[in-house]
Amino acid sequence: MKFLVHTYGCQMNVRDSEAVEALLVAAGHEKAANESEAELVIVNSCTVRDMAERKAVGKCGNLIAAKEGRGKTVAPHVKVVGLMGCAVKRMGADVFKSLPKLDFAVGPRRFGVIPRLVERCLAGEKRILELPDDDEVPTGMDAHGGGNSFQSYVTVLLGCDNRCSYCIVPDVRGHEYSRPAREVVAEVRALAARGVKEVCLLGQSVLRYGVRNAAWGPDDPPSPGGYTEAFPRLLEALNAIDGLARIRFTSAHPKGCTDELVRAYADFPKVCRHLHLPVQSGSDRVLKEMGRRYTRAEYLAAVAKLRAFDPEFAVTTDVIVGYPGETEEDFEATRALMEEAGFDNAFVFKYSPRPGTRSAALVDDVPTEEKERRDQVLLADQQVRGQARNDRLVGTVREVLAEGPSLRNAARWSGRDGGNRIVVFESAGTLAIGQSVRVRIREAHPQILIGDII
Repeated sequence: MKFLVHTYGCQMNVRDSEAVEALLVAAGHEKAANESEAELVIVNSCTVRDMAERKAVGKCGNLIAAKEGRGKTVAPHVKVVGLMGCAVKRMGADVFKSLPKLDFAVGPRRFGVIPRLVERCLAGEKRILELPDDDEVPTGMDAHGGGNSFQSYVTVLLGCDNRCSYCIVPDVRGHEYSRPAREVVAEVRALAARGVKEVCLLGQSVLRYGVRNAAWGPDDPPSPGGYTEAFPRLLEALNAIDGLARIRFTSAHPKGCTDELVRAYADFPKVCRHLHLPVQSGSDRVLKEMGRRYTRAEYLAAVAKLRAFDPEFAVTTDVIVGYPGETEEDFEATRALMEEAGFDNAFVFKYSPRPGTRSAALVDDVPTEEKERRDQVLLADQQVRGQARNDRLVGTVREVLAEGPSLRNAARWSGRDGGNRIVVFESAGTLAIGQSVRVRIREAHPQILIGDII
């Protein structure tokens, strides 16, 4: 049957959806071009924020209505509707209270069973619920589609044990599990062999790779460079793969910014000099309340360590405004930290409580209007900061992997440099997606660079 997967949330969900698509194709199903021709529709849900969960559940409700011949969603052929991902784990059996006519629901780490669940639904079984254990190792992790994309996500670390006060991820994605290094290397080697130029290694706190369980076995070869930490050793192994041009990874924690990680950036040219390093707050008091396990000074020291060997090293971050009890003084401390760190980009989120987290028991005492104000102040600051960071790059030459014609101007192409900066450039001659080009920057904006191929 023809299927479609709708994805909400983070890159981990994007990767899980890609694996599900590959598993369904391997089981004999066909990917639909759009929703109007799909017979099976699966919604991959997020629950990190309440609005994301509502959107996913609402989408399922609209699809079920279309299946029954009512509602406004144009999906006349849909026969089976499924929900997967983090919202299923949070809601458990209550998912069928919200969606009583949902055909199946699958939590994270169980997506490998979806092809079998589809067959059960087609045989007449309904309201199937599959919830994973917190330590379950999923099947189908290495499934990839047969497309010609030059970029691919590779999950290396599942779950999270950090237990930040506001975060529901440990409850829905389970305990940390590091995939064996030999599995990851084999997967990336296979991707490179089929033309993938850039991989992004995924983990909720990816620098903790190998901390909870051994990622490297006794039969794995030792590090030629003398690396002892699991993640730098993995970067070393991936850097040696022929055909691979770039290695990215996300998301990080300041505690993982060790001397060995910095040495890996310097030693391995395929490792992109960009790190997404969420800070969440610049106030030591709020950081302690959040359970972030570092101080303001320790965070800034991590950024300084990364920039010491390369002033152009790109650091991006996440920030939460309006955490319970956040005062104006706390907020101004965050503003000051962001300025001192000199972030290349920042993603600002307004705090919203999630059920079951420690912060949900606190009074959400920062008014919505004040959260919005703080959000806008930080975004405005970042526009100025981003412009200043990018102005320094005018006249430099960037190595860019071409991603395709620019969305705003088809006569131009766009891609990203090693710092994950968007670079727009005039296309000269015939270009191919994934091709490496050298671009001299002639114009800078807060979030993009513009230049010419040389």
